Amino acid sequence: MSVIETEANLHVAHRDNHTHRDVNGGWLRPAVFGAMDGLVSNLALMTGVAGGSVSTRTVVITGLAGLAAGAFSMAAGEYTSVASQRELVEAELDVERGELRRHPKDEESELAALYASRGVDPALAREVARQLSKDPEQALEIHAREELGIDPGDLPSPTVAAASSFGSFALGALLPVLPYLLGMTALWPAVVVALFGLFACGAVVARVTARSWWYSGLRQLALGGAAAGVTYALGSLFGAAV
Repeated sequence: MSVIETEANLHVAHRDNHTHRDVNGGWLRPAVFGAMDGLVSNLALMTGVAGGSVSTRTVVITGLAGLAAGAFSMAAGEYTSVASQRELVEAELDVERGELRRHPKDEESELAALYASRGVDPALAREVARQLSKDPEQALEIHAREELGIDPGDLPSPTVAAASSFGSFALGALLPVLPYLLGMTALWPAVVVALFGLFACGAVVARVTARSWWYSGLRQLALGGAAAGVTYALGSLFGAAV
């Protein structure tokens, strides 16, 4: 009785702990990239302009313009990229669907050979392939996963990718502008807020990807700080020359 209970507890523990994050939703990469890009690019843009000894009003307008232009650009780029990728995948699915319709036996034999190559007994592999091939849509899904490495029912959405990219970029780009909007007139509060945001973004990404939060945060902080420092120096140089 105790053995049965132990096995049951192990089964429950395995079931509860054996879950995975959604890695194919199409939102994580554009959201993360958008936030990082918004922070780094707008911080660098604003520090570069501020380095040229311009007015506070000019720096603020530059930051807001960079936010709007970057957010729309990121959204348009993500939508086009993901839509093109999805169209390519759907075209390949149409090719596979046609092959299943014209040469069902050849496709069934191909699936059986694939299972056999992975160690399944040849006779069992043929029987499994035969049963799975009875449903054309199920057969298409299996061939797509095995041959193309995709799930036809879980393709990334261009709209989700664009919206994620737009919102995250705008949020990231807003941070360097926020101190100015709250009444600050010096550059350093904007730099501090932006660098803190970079560290926080890196730490959050580490939580999602199960990496070290402090390493990821410091890496993003260092990269963003370097970009801001270089553009400030260039802005000072060009401002003095013009």
